[in-house]
Amino acid sequence: MKKLKAALVAGLAVTMLFGCGKASDEAVVGLSIEKLEDVQDVTPAATEATSEEEEVIDEDAPPAEGMVRSYFTNQWVDEAVNNTRPIAVMYPINKEAQPQYGLSNVAVFYEIMEEGSMSRQMGIVEDWQNLERIGNIRSIRDYFVYAALEYDPIIVHYGGPELYVKTILTRSDVDNLNGVGGVMGSDYGAFFRVPEGSTSEHTAFTDGSHVSSAISKAGFSLEHRDSFNGEPHFKFTGYTNPNTLEDYSDAVEATEIDMAGCFPVTKSTLTYDEEKGVYLKTLYGSAQKDALTGEQLSFANIVIQRTYHETRDDNGYLAYQMHDTTNDGYFITKGKMIHVTWEKTDDYTPTRYFDDNGNEVTFNTGRTMIFVVQLKGKSFSKFKVNGVEYAD
Repeated sequence: MKKLKAALVAGLAVTMLFGCGKASDEAVVGLSIEKLEDVQDVTPAATEATSEEEEVIDEDAPPAEGMVRSYFTNQWVDEAVNNTRPIAVMYPINKEAQPQYGLSNVAVFYEIMEEGSMSRQMGIVEDWQNLERIGNIRSIRDYFVYAALEYDPIIVHYGGPELYVKTILTRSDVDNLNGVGGVMGSDYGAFFRVPEGSTSEHTAFTDGSHVSSAISKAGFSLEHRDSFNGEPHFKFTGYTNPNTLEDYSDAVEATEIDMAGCFPVTKSTLTYDEEKGVYLKTLYGSAQKDALTGEQLSFANIVIQRTYHETRDDNGYLAYQMHDTTNDGYFITKGKMIHVTWEKTDDYTPTRYFDDNGNEVTFNTGRTMIFVVQLKGKSFSKFKVNGVEYAD
């Protein structure tokens, strides 16, 4: 059974079809949800009494009144957080743009290549309304929009290549706050610069109050719309019955995930912390942290999703096919990895991942990191797991 120290319990509270763009067109532009990562795994003998200094947490019962399971992480959150649409924030991944604000509230995090051998990040951020700063914020590519729609978010970005993103961003069902303004949407006063008056890259930010005000001005729905199914986004299991992948005879050890072959500039890696049961993320060889909290990004689940892509033009703009039923990838959790296939058939249906027996994969409670990578045999398709290269 899982147990929490009484002090922690007392403190628990709500705390593709295709697309691309260029890096130069975006002169861009706090409160974390408490996690249960400090849960200690204690298995007392059947006759041993529970310590008076500890309290048993029943995973089927909310730790406080008004709390429910997050659609996106399965962690306990205030019901208002679940009812509120998340924001999909375009974070630059450039070294000079680190560290960034609001990452501790990211439920699902994406990294996908863009033009110029560079990648970009998108965070699906929940419980954002009280965040003191979010960003910095840069431009979007249309395949990020197609990845985001299944979460029913308000998309927060600072421009993008009009030729490739205008069609999707101007759809009536796609709500976005655009720092550049114009035909792809208005900023509705959502953004500010730090330092004030700057026009350089990596200086555009927002916060919870600015986003809330902009949503009101735009007339967007703050609560989830009818297109959102109101169900858990992944097939989840809880802390007391984790998916260790030990039931899979072909599962391999996966404690060191090296994505440099797919993302040669950022050299994203993850290292498994066995004590906490999560993977800790690094960029450029250093811990990737939230500038608000100092917390290193950590993930319970990792998906490596192989995806068909094309180069669109001589500028190197890319396109990724985010709706598909034919491609594969890998699922990683609790220090193990298995092969999977994935499918996404429309904008608002969650992407599903299946093991080689055709069963939907069970995700562990916590955040999820999704690497969308190019199909095997392409330039940026190789990655290493515990030193073993995967390319085919």
